[in-house]
Amino acid sequence: MTFAFTFPGQGSQAIGMGQNLAQDYPEARAVFEEVDAALNQSLSKIMWEGTQEELTLTANAQPALMAVSLATIRVLEAKGLDLAKTAKYVAGHSLGEYSALAAAGTFSISDTAKLLRTRGQAMQAAVPVGEGAMAALLGLDFDAAMKVADEAAEGEICQAANDNGGGQVVVSGHKSAVERACEIAKANGARRAVMLPVSAPFHCALMAPAAEKMAQALEEVQMNAPSVPLVANVLASEIVDPAQIKQRLIEQVTGTVRWRESVSFMVGQGVDTLLEIGAGKVLSGMVRRIEKSAKAVAINGSEDIDAFIAQITEA
Repeated sequence: MTFAFTFPGQGSQAIGMGQNLAQDYPEARAVFEEVDAALNQSLSKIMWEGTQEELTLTANAQPALMAVSLATIRVLEAKGLDLAKTAKYVAGHSLGEYSALAAAGTFSISDTAKLLRTRGQAMQAAVPVGEGAMAALLGLDFDAAMKVADEAAEGEICQAANDNGGGQVVVSGHKSAVERACEIAKANGARRAVMLPVSAPFHCALMAPAAEKMAQALEEVQMNAPSVPLVANVLASEIVDPAQIKQRLIEQVTGTVRWRESVSFMVGQGVDTLLEIGAGKVLSGMVRRIEKSAKAVAINGSEDIDAFIAQITEA
């Protein structure tokens, strides 16, 4: 079997995520403690005892999801996983790209938590609340969705933000333009067009101020070459050079998350099993829509961890 390790993005968060790992494994507990210390905040308390609304705030959700992913990786490593020998690639959906890089040793966990807090705050602050929006267009391929976004713009911003595969493309931009895109999409054969409950229009040109903030933040952290090649969101191909990775992370703030192409690239390079490390099963569902020949496995608890370790030990 040839594995890629993938890491989820916003939308996978849920109250209680990672709590059992922290209770069962000191290696997981150490990750949550490190993130809390880095942020000077008990983020773990919000994750386990807070409200879904508080956890879903972008500045909380981003480091919280990373913490769960890295706690899972640390437990896997404690049970014998050598990521560099087991994974052909790492990849992450939007903020998950930072989790992937932390797992592969490019960033420390503390630095990743601080970068994601900065990223979440900067993305939230880039556009006044109510001016931006995102919508999922279902039943159109990427090219058709791009045409819809271009037609809907009418001098405003409307871009394809996420190409999630299986006829699901998310558009992002000015609220009025995104609303127009929904109507145009339906008129052009989309099965559904749904406005999303998000707090900002991610992955479009309106995020330019956030990209500038991330450029500054990334200048201030230590970056190592990843132990496993990263399949970058904005390239849908592999990179290992830290300077290139930094540039792609900056571009990612305003650029399209090319997840469909990224999954197809990895499968085309021989990956037959894509593991989803952390909270939820969103990416596994996407993989099944994008590449039916590939196996998608979510690893987000003790039973999943033990089953995977048994599998690679037997192999």
